[in-house]
Amino acid sequence: MSGKDVHASVTDLTRWRLTSVNGRRRWRYVTMDESNERPQNMLEKYSLGLDYSESVKVLPRALTAEESAVNGMNFFSLLQCEDGHWPNDYSGPLFLVPGFVIVHYITKTELPEAFRVELIRYLRTVQRKEGGWGLHIEDGATVFGTALNYVSMRLLGVSADDGDLKKALKFLHSHGGAAAIPQWGKFWLCVLNCYRWEGMHTLFPELWLLPSWIPAHPSTLWIHCRYVYLGMSYLYGLKYCAPEDDLIRDLRKELFVEDFDDIKWPHQKDNIAKVDLYTPHSPLYTSLFKFLDIYELSHMGGLRERALEACYDHIRQDDIMTNYISVGPISKMINMLIRWLKEGPESEAFKLHRERVYDYLWIGKDGVNLQGTNGTQVWDTSFYVMAMLELGNPDDPTLQKVLERAYSYLDSSQMVESSPKCVQYYRQENKGGWPLTTRDQGLVVSDTTAEALKAMLLMEDAGPHIEARISRERYRDAVDMLLSMVNPNGGFSSYETLRGGKLLEMLNPSEVFGDIMVDYTYTECTSSVMQALKHFVDFDAGYRTEEIWRVLGKGLSYIKGRQLPDGSFEGSWGVCFTYGTWFALEAFACLGQNFEENTASSEVKKACSYLVSKQKEDGGWGEKFASCRERKYIESEKSLVVNTSWVLLGLMAVRYPDQALLHRGIRLLMERQLEDGNWSQEGISGVFNKSCAISYPAFKNIFPIWALARYARLYPSNGQ
Repeated sequence: MSGKDVHASVTDLTRWRLTSVNGRRRWRYVTMDESNERPQNMLEKYSLGLDYSESVKVLPRALTAEESAVNGMNFFSLLQCEDGHWPNDYSGPLFLVPGFVIVHYITKTELPEAFRVELIRYLRTVQRKEGGWGLHIEDGATVFGTALNYVSMRLLGVSADDGDLKKALKFLHSHGGAAAIPQWGKFWLCVLNCYRWEGMHTLFPELWLLPSWIPAHPSTLWIHCRYVYLGMSYLYGLKYCAPEDDLIRDLRKELFVEDFDDIKWPHQKDNIAKVDLYTPHSPLYTSLFKFLDIYELSHMGGLRERALEACYDHIRQDDIMTNYISVGPISKMINMLIRWLKEGPESEAFKLHRERVYDYLWIGKDGVNLQGTNGTQVWDTSFYVMAMLELGNPDDPTLQKVLERAYSYLDSSQMVESSPKCVQYYRQENKGGWPLTTRDQGLVVSDTTAEALKAMLLMEDAGPHIEARISRERYRDAVDMLLSMVNPNGGFSSYETLRGGKLLEMLNPSEVFGDIMVDYTYTECTSSVMQALKHFVDFDAGYRTEEIWRVLGKGLSYIKGRQLPDGSFEGSWGVCFTYGTWFALEAFACLGQNFEENTASSEVKKACSYLVSKQKEDGGWGEKFASCRERKYIESEKSLVVNTSWVLLGLMAVRYPDQALLHRGIRLLMERQLEDGNWSQEGISGVFNKSCAISYPAFKNIFPIWALARYARLYPSNGQ
């Protein structure tokens, strides 16, 4: 991939095509000799930021909430792809592309020219005005983002004399150079042979040999953390470095303030730029790693070999269980490198990895990027189904077809059998569950399962035109899986049950993320599961009913305990207090707490008062991503349609009595709607691990439609 001059700055965007089979999306660039290629469709034009006006019509201006909701449905339904889900750009983090580029460079895997050009364009687009790149697209420049994306640009063929790279290097050197990069950056630079392994604290692969009852055993870690550090530990144990070449030698000169060979590498272990640091090392971490670093100097060769064998066994099983997709792009790219290193470029494992890389690539109006997972297919589809059905079964045959395709997608995405050896390899049993993404990946999530179950049950009730329906036994399998995930505190985690304690967070080595070590219990996950179980009890009252009601009671107690003194609930997966408080109110509402029947508890009243206090003059609500990082409400300059919709949904769920207040918010959603039924993209709405933003572009359509539809259903005479 190296050594090429960058001729084109952008490809011909009209030549990109997207296909999707069972949720597996793949973009392809059509060559000039493919004369029989079909015309570009609406979804492709929309995703690429091209003119799609020929595919839509200007709709009459909505005069009521119901008309506005239907206009929104008519537009968004055009973006459904052939297999029934809604593809979109799940990007935002800026530390994903570098791993992809580095692994392709080391393994000499050819990258199609169109993808190379568009990766460069994306990195130029998201470069910050101060010259560098941040942790995510809304972040200020950091050493982590700048060093790794500078490397990516160079490996993709951009000259060191390029103006953008000169600005990046100026920023990087002003913050101490790449020597001060956080741990994950140290790792990638070590692998590329642009850093020394002595400059990192040990990654201690022997941890994988310890008995599972040890409190810090890998099985206790959050699955994303577990699989990233699994591969990292393996490569650290080998002390693998890419072979030197001219470009690597050039990068060593460019990235650092000092001469590479003169750097005192052991002194760099705790050298983290201030601009990057979010979670400082705890005293416990410092003490433990002093000991482990000493062990590393004289570790036992036989024990290390056994540890690496254990790590490799888990890496192979991860590949098998997820069809070479893994839980996310970092672990996927590390696994790909390891399988190449261990089995060679002609091995079946490496070929399968190479093919699955494209499951993570997305091209949008800014270029090609890597997704946070291989999509959010089930998540977005489930939410949109519920938004549509808020108004009841649609009379429009076109919208009925949309529901039929969505039902088919959710049907085909449920895990009908558990992956073999789940328990042996520390996985949650997944039979009956739904993954966030695709059945191929197969890693079920509690709230995704719950939202998909709700959507399917609603379609059972409100979709008489749907012919092929899943069996009652499969609904029961989903409930069995959810009940297996309840934690002792009554709450629900994401991928697995809570396995580790808060003490583990004191060993967080990442420096740039918060709450990364453990799969904590969450307000959002708990609320989703509670709502789904309540729907199921109404659908199938004879199955595990007593147990379900006990879980619902414990879940409500958990939710109450999560309320903050000001009445709010902090969100962990969306921005932030508006998101968390919406989910909490839905949990109270599903158990009958509302103002209409005078059953609203003090917690409900306090949560509503909190939300009402944040309403802006224009009738909407707006919350910045900074709320997640700072863990306090930070108001945006203007109202945002996604935050506004979440608040309205929460208030209406508990039948908040001030209809005039609700009407002001609804009016803002209607005023912001475009003439084709779409809404403009505003702020970023997703988050993970407190510090990193991630995009959910479909939210700007789904949640306004849902809020408008709920308002129209509840207040039909006040919808104008």
